[in-house]
Amino acid sequence: MMTQEFSLLTAFMMGLLGSVHCIGMCGGIVGALTMGLGENIRQSQLKLMPYLAAYNIGRITSYSIAGILVGFLGSQFTQLLPEPMLIGRLFAGVFMIILGLYIAEWWRALGWLERGGAYLWRQIEPLGRRFLPVKNLPHALALGLVWGWLPCGLVYGALALSLASASATQGGLLMLAFGLGTLPTLVTIGSAASWLNRITRKAIVRQTMGLLIILFGLYTLFAPHKHGSHGKHHAPAPAQQQPLEKEAMPQGEVGHQHH
Repeated sequence: MMTQEFSLLTAFMMGLLGSVHCIGMCGGIVGALTMGLGENIRQSQLKLMPYLAAYNIGRITSYSIAGILVGFLGSQFTQLLPEPMLIGRLFAGVFMIILGLYIAEWWRALGWLERGGAYLWRQIEPLGRRFLPVKNLPHALALGLVWGWLPCGLVYGALALSLASASATQGGLLMLAFGLGTLPTLVTIGSAASWLNRITRKAIVRQTMGLLIILFGLYTLFAPHKHGSHGKHHAPAPAQQQPLEKEAMPQGEVGHQHH
């Protein structure tokens, strides 16, 4: 399958390029985060930054937990599949292409996944409202932990990579990389929301980001990859000579006995 470094880069780029999709969904949440703060904090980027940092730390922590769970689930499936590496690669590549089409608004196939996640979200959302309005940093952190489970096609696309990794550790790292990729956009929301909204509403911006993710998906599907087990089939050759040497020894011993 993909190397670990390429997988992490892919997850990071998914977050970076796909976070234009986050403006509409998460922008209101960040707005709610800042509304409860005092006027002196809202007007100062320096004072606001710790609250945005706490919120995003909570959000990315939830992503990482989800990645660990999904990666562990994927590791259980590998015991049942005949070609787990190949199937995982195909699954991740196809899902990335669907995600790119979704972000570019060429095909809204992931909408049904978001609607499915809405049921879980209805159970979690009341917990998040307990921390509004945000009065301190622990509230901001807790709000991020809850809102990290918001139904989102972009997050589900990254989780597909975690599932394909078939590893709890790798799944958590992938979602951490993905979350870090979303940071530039979601931190900017707090200070330049209106300007960023205008930019990301442009069809050319969304289509460009979607196309880049599609290209990552195609690379995942068709890029050459190494099979680590090929070299192992030639290793036993020297061992085959050992029985010949053992057979020669008794002949020598017989010769000595005749003398």
